[in-house]
Amino acid sequence: MLATQSAAYAPTALVTGAARRLGRAISLALAKSGYRLALHYNQSHEEAQHLARQIREQGGQADCFGFNFQAKLDHEALDLLLGDIKTRLGPVKLLVNNASLFEFDLANSTNYELLLGHAQANLFAPVLLAQAVHRQWSAAESDKGFADNHAVIINILDQKLANPNPDFFSYTLSKAGLLEATRLMAKSLAPACRVVGLAPGFTLPAAGQSQQAFDEAHKISPLGASSRPEEIAEAVCWLAQARAITGSTLFVDGGQHLIASNRDLQFGLS
Repeated sequence: MLATQSAAYAPTALVTGAARRLGRAISLALAKSGYRLALHYNQSHEEAQHLARQIREQGGQADCFGFNFQAKLDHEALDLLLGDIKTRLGPVKLLVNNASLFEFDLANSTNYELLLGHAQANLFAPVLLAQAVHRQWSAAESDKGFADNHAVIINILDQKLANPNPDFFSYTLSKAGLLEATRLMAKSLAPACRVVGLAPGFTLPAAGQSQQAFDEAHKISPLGASSRPEEIAEAVCWLAQARAITGSTLFVDGGQHLIASNRDLQFGLS
C-alpha cells in the first residue's frame, strides 16, 4: 500500500470536482491510500477547504486549487495550475477527471450553450488536463521517489454509454467523446501515461430526486443494487495501481450497463 511509503515520496493526485459527492469520496480514499491530494473546485470553496482540513486531521496532505475549466482551457493556464500543484505538493502522478456538467436536454430541445458547456466541462477539460499532465510528467519522468515512471489518468464516465437513451443528450454526447478519447490517449500518451476509464452506475441521488426515487432506481441492476460512492473510490485506488491496464473502461455499476431502457434510470425502467 502507498500508505506505508515515506511522506517524502508520497505521490500527488489531482481530483477534479473534489469537494462534493463522488469527488469527495474518491479524495478521501486516495488520501487513505497515501496520496497527497490536490483538491480542485470551481464554486465549492468552503467544501474543498473543509475536506482538506479533514484529510490533514487524518494525517494526510491536501491543498485546494480553484479553477473554472469552462473559462480557462489554454495551455498556459493549465501549465500554471499544474506548476502550482507541483510547487505545493509535487508533480501530478494521478489525475482523476471527475468534474462534470449534468443538465437535462434532448436532441430536439438542446442548444449551442448546452452543447458547448457540456463539451467544455466533460470532454475538453479532461483531454487538455491529461495533455498537461503528459507534458509535465514527460519532463519529470526521471524524478526519483516513485515506484514506476508513468502517470495515471482516470476518466470518470457513465454506465449509460453501454446502453444509451435519449435523456441528457449533451451530457451523453460529451461522455461518449471522453470514452473514445480514453482509448486514443492511451495510445498517444504512452508510455509516459496510462489512461483508463471508470463508468459508475446510478450512485447518488440526482438534483431534486427524492430518496425513495433514488432507492428504487438504485435497485435496477442484475445484482439488485448499483454502485456506492465508496465502491467507486475503491475502484479508482485499484486502477491507479493496475500497471498493466490502459485504454480500457471498468464498469462499476452492479451490472446496470447490461439493462436497456428508453429513459435515464433516474426516471425508472421503461
